[in-house]
Amino acid sequence: MAEIIQRDGTWAFDGTTVRITPGLHRSVPLFRQTYGEVAVPLEAVAGVVYEPERKRGRLRLRLREGADPLLQATGGRLPEAADPYRLTVDMDRSGVAEYVAEEIRQGLLLDQIPKEPTGGYLLPGPPVPVSVRSSDGTVSFDGTRVRIDWSDTSDRVKRATGPRIIDVADLVQVEWLPNSGYEDGFLRFVTREAVFSKLPAEKDPYALDLWGSVRRDLLTALVATAVTARLPHPSTVRGAAVERVTGRAVDRPTPLPGPEPAPVPDGHHDVLLRRLRELGELHRDGVLTDEEFAMTKTVVLRGFAPDF
Repeated sequence: MAEIIQRDGTWAFDGTTVRITPGLHRSVPLFRQTYGEVAVPLEAVAGVVYEPERKRGRLRLRLREGADPLLQATGGRLPEAADPYRLTVDMDRSGVAEYVAEEIRQGLLLDQIPKEPTGGYLLPGPPVPVSVRSSDGTVSFDGTRVRIDWSDTSDRVKRATGPRIIDVADLVQVEWLPNSGYEDGFLRFVTREAVFSKLPAEKDPYALDLWGSVRRDLLTALVATAVTARLPHPSTVRGAAVERVTGRAVDRPTPLPGPEPAPVPDGHHDVLLRRLRELGELHRDGVLTDEEFAMTKTVVLRGFAPDF
């Protein structure tokens, strides 16, 4: 067992798994403490390096492309301090850090772990259900559906549409950009019907506009990761793109026709009409463009479908 224990966290390698546990010190970012312990199988590792500096060094674990839904969801945009695959090391423990790094490298060599992208996720992502309260509202995910409940400070266009509930089957991808404190971020759920929508995050009923507490808004990456882990793997998407380019036919089952939409329950008609009137007023007042009005109206009507 190769192990290093620091205020920033603990890394332990038993020959098959790198177990990363965040430290409990107040200097450890909230995101890492909330994300919790990460068990990285050796087959997910592409490399490891120890970077000595004047006062402190850093251990960095590099994962194979496509192995981790967290890295896929965040696209390398996590702040460095929040990166769970980075460990700050005191200089008097640099020898131990070098030893841990060398043991992991030896394991990669002995097991002949390839460095090529993986064909599926090798880490599970955060457990569900997961729920995060952000500056724009609360986003929750139970493993099959995403729900967004807008806050009182959300744009009135969003509040007029009511809560958003999105099936994973309707999602194409998740887009996430952190709130840097200097520039707003967002968490956007790209659906099949809204894939070409260009609405800004503050008005997009499928997006959370992240403009408040940087520390708290960063936790939305937990939801982004949990959803990403349940979407088709990037290798599957790439394969589909190759098929389109090469023109090779692929046998796919014929989808069964869906059920006829049921009528909106009588008790919901008043709410529906009120929201449509609010949108109409926003459109007439020039708050919504024609495109934004059409898009938001579609969202409202779809929100009253029986599945929601």
